Parts: sequence; C-alpha cells; structure tokens
Amino acid sequence: MKLAVVGATGLVGQEILKVLAERNVEFDELYLVASAKSVGQKIKYKGKEYSIIGMEDAVAIAPDVAIFSAGGGISLEWAPKFAEKGTVVIDNSSAWRMDPTKKLVVPEINGKELTSEDLIIANPNCSTIQMVLALAPLHDKYKIKRIVVSTYQSVTGTGKDAVQQMMEERQGITNGIKVYPHKIDMNALPHIDSFLDNGYTKEEMKMVNETRKILNDQTIGVTATTVRIPTIGGHSEAVNVEFEKDYDLKEVREILENTPGVIVQDDVKNNVYPMPILSHGKDEVFVGRLRRDESQHNTLNMWIVSDNLRKGAATNAVQIAEFLMEKSLIS
Repeated sequence: MKLAVVGATGLVGQEILKVLAERNVEFDELYLVASAKSVGQKIKYKGKEYSIIGMEDAVAIAPDVAIFSAGGGISLEWAPKFAEKGTVVIDNSSAWRMDPTKKLVVPEINGKELTSEDLIIANPNCSTIQMVLALAPLHDKYKIKRIVVSTYQSVTGTGKDAVQQMMEERQGITNGIKVYPHKIDMNALPHIDSFLDNGYTKEEMKMVNETRKILNDQTIGVTATTVRIPTIGGHSEAVNVEFEKDYDLKEVREILENTPGVIVQDDVKNNVYPMPILSHGKDEVFVGRLRRDESQHNTLNMWIVSDNLRKGAATNAVQIAEFLMEKSLIS
C-alpha cells in the first residue's frame, strides 16, 4: 500500500501525519509531496526521515491513496492526474465538494455510499463536518426543517501565516505579516473567505450547500454567519435547529451520547460545556448547552466545538482512507 500526503509541509499536512501515526494506519510506502520550493526538505515520520518530492514525481509513483491538503487550485489541476493512474484522492480543499459526480464524505454519516469507482473523494469544510456529525442522528429522528448557525472559528483554519499574524500582534509587532484585512488579536472578524454577490461569504455558503449534500436533503433551510476569532484550539458553533417533529430533550441527549465521534459535555451547574481549548488535539466533536428554544416550536439550541485541524480536516480524511481499506475498496 503506497500512501502519499500532498501538502505535507502545511498545518493540515502536518496534522495528517500526526493522525496517521496516532492511529497506526498501516501502509508499506509513504511519500510526502509539496510545492517545488519545498522539494528536498526533510520531514520525520515515526523517527524516519523522508524527503519532500514534487507533484510530477508523485503522480509517476501512482500511489494507492493520496490525501490532498494543498489548496483548491492544486487539487483541480492534479487530482485528475492522480486519478488517471488509479490513485484514490481524498481532497481537503473545496475544489470537488459540490461536484455532483464526487462524493462529500463524513464516514460516520455517509461512508457507506463509497465504492471502488470513487477515485476523487471530497472532504467537507471543517465547520460543516462538526455540525453535521452532531445533527445527522437528530435529522434521522426528528427531520430537520431549518438551521441557523453562527461560528467562532480559529485562526488555524487560515493557516500558518494567520497564526503568526495573531502571535505578532500579541507581541506588539505592528509591521509583521498580514493575512487578514484587520487586526485579529483582541478582535472578531465576521469575514471568512471572500464575499459573494448575495452578501454572504464563501464559507457561509459552504455550510449551506455542504450540509444539504451530506445529509442528502435539499429541503433543509440553512443560514450561516461565520466569524474568525483569535483562538487556536478549534472552531465553535452556536446552532439553532428547527425540526419537523417535536423532541424530548432527554432523548436528544441520549441520541448524541450514543453517536460515534460525539461527546456530550453539558453540565452547566458545574460550568461544564465544550470549549476550543479543551478540544485541541482531540478527534471528537463536543456538544453542550442543549436547551429548548422557548421562542419557537420544535427548536433546539446547541453549542458544538471541535478541533478544526483534526476532525475538521486531517482526522476525517484519514478516517475515509481507513474506511476504504476496511471495506477493501483500495488495496
């Protein structure tokens, strides 16, 4: 089994290697791939040093699986070239997510839809993954009518330079790197990705469209406001969800407690609720502040937190690869 990690030098690429090691994913050969400027650099994995190789060399090797985390443009150009060689590409970018011929996968929800014919598989947006993992079992039980979500997203979702900008600002450096149009430390930016003609950002529309695709229900109403905040641990979301059917709060809690990959932290009397600082480095999605919306029938308020580099990106991609191997959909 030959495995390639494309974008191995980035934040998500580094996290993918960490997750592969932690989960003891079995493969025979590992290839670390990055841009031309990184070729020849050395990266350690499980004590062994690997040299970064370029895209053309990686395609020629024809790995069995290539986990991409190198941006949408790279994915659009190179994923088909890998697929032509028979490589299964698991792509972290937004390039293929809404392509009707490609599957958008959270293994716990719709992994069963994958077949050996799927050579390019899309990994959903980080903020979408954590929300749908918590909502999918509730949708099965009560049928979701509408979702209103506001996110509070870590700077790690933007990348290394964003983390550097925040840290430099924290140190009082005023002429350092600038990724955001405004200061991020001690601030909140209601602006993630670029603005569209409808006034929403691309990130907000990703949550709308990807949620419907993953849950396989185009009737669900979704509206989102996504906000960047100066945290590192993970993304947080305030979710207000209206169901077609009424629900019992105790039953909702039991459903979530029995959902693989979800941990309920909801003991407000003892100040127990999900926080990004506690989700950092963990693979689970944490849910709390479960309470009935007293202003509207059949509506639930919940708070959802997850490490965006883990389940929101690296872990979900690795889990897709594990699922494919387990089901013998790849060698």
